[in-house]
Amino acid sequence: MKPTTTSVVLHGLLAVACVTVGCTKDLPVGGELGDACTPTDDEPCISGLVCEPRNGGDDPYVCAGPVELRGMVVDALDETPIAGARILALDDTGAPVSDVAISDAAGNYALPISIARDADGNPATALTLTLSGSAKDYQIYPSGLQPAFPVSTAEVMPVEDDPDDDTDDHLQVIENASTTVGLLPLDDADQGGFTVMGRVAGEADDTGGTLVVAEGGHRVYTVADRGGAFTLFNVEAGSTTVRGYRGGLQLVPETLDVNADVSGVVLELAGEGLASVSGSVNIVNAPGGSATSVVLIPKALFNPVFEFGPVPYGLRAPEPGIAANVSSGWTIADVPEGTYLVIASLENDLLVRDPDTSIAGTEILEITVGAGEDLDLQDSFKVTEALGVVSPGRDGPEEVSGAPVFVFDDDSSEDRYEVVVHDALGNEIWRDDQVPGVSGSATVSVDYAGPELTPGMYYRFVATSWKDGNPAPSALSRTEDLRGVFVYR
Repeated sequence: MKPTTTSVVLHGLLAVACVTVGCTKDLPVGGELGDACTPTDDEPCISGLVCEPRNGGDDPYVCAGPVELRGMVVDALDETPIAGARILALDDTGAPVSDVAISDAAGNYALPISIARDADGNPATALTLTLSGSAKDYQIYPSGLQPAFPVSTAEVMPVEDDPDDDTDDHLQVIENASTTVGLLPLDDADQGGFTVMGRVAGEADDTGGTLVVAEGGHRVYTVADRGGAFTLFNVEAGSTTVRGYRGGLQLVPETLDVNADVSGVVLELAGEGLASVSGSVNIVNAPGGSATSVVLIPKALFNPVFEFGPVPYGLRAPEPGIAANVSSGWTIADVPEGTYLVIASLENDLLVRDPDTSIAGTEILEITVGAGEDLDLQDSFKVTEALGVVSPGRDGPEEVSGAPVFVFDDDSSEDRYEVVVHDALGNEIWRDDQVPGVSGSATVSVDYAGPELTPGMYYRFVATSWKDGNPAPSALSRTEDLRGVFVYR
């Protein structure tokens, strides 16, 4: 309830009494809007405010109004609400800016986020966030072909004030289509697993964003929240090793015998040193000034169908948040031990790993990194200009209906094309490897002629150009890994 004149006077009289005769308990002394604060204090700010990082100025923290993301978690196929789903917000580097919110029976969630503020407590700059979502019997979001849609903090709005509640006086929320999370159900064979809960040991600033993996069955992983807590859904029964991957963090794996839900797992810090991995890329047959990136993907999470997987925070050259700028040599520092696949040009950079496996430098490289080891890869990764996607899915997932038509740029020296369609679970839906080459047109159009598509499912088409040489055909180029994605409606 809002303070009245009487309550303010009474509070002042009590304060005077405490000064003159003493009190057994201190009155709340939390800061008001715009005041400096210390987040470790019991009550750093008055009720309805939070202690947030300040962008510039002498005081590192300031009392500010809370900001929440609000939305729903639904089944992506039938749009029914999902209860008990866990939602986490990440910044553009993949670092978490929240703990976890749990969706209610109607699928709704409210997720407080931490963002830098100006001297008055307002959001200092507009950030682009993404959401991570997981639930029992569902595929983690984002994963595979299903990307996370960007959420801008520039769209923050004040909530309607409740005159009987002083905790919402400064509350602002972000709620739009991008805060609705659609989870794809797992295949029947992968459903019905157990839940493993725990935390990553160490300082919260160094543990949030850790990619936590349950190895031993099908691919199960999650991202630890801002405090290092994690929950793994859909873990198969039997022996499972839980590992954590994060740049700058070496963790001791925990082996479990899972026959029921498990809680209290702690991934302890290891004493061994971190490693570095170095190599080079060779960009050929691409426009001048082209640049790419290189990432490390844990072997247990690599998807051989899509030829990619989740990238642990920090295991990227250049560092997270920096635009792709690798044109020759590269180094990824502070790598924890493990077995990884090295992938160049995973991101949308108008380039693609050269698909011609008959020449050196085009195979996907698997490496095992030891603690404290400096690994210099001798093979140079060949990267070439990609076939441009026109539709669907040029800039992001695109809704389609009816029989889709796949349109992509022509390759000037091809004899034919191969077009393959997969769903988001990795199932091949349709293939045509005898699409004739074209002449006199800048683009190629291919009509889909496969089975009926499932409403709400994500799909990706990949086109590859081929030269039918002698003694064997060779691939020339193909569309990018993260383009050509569409949703059937």
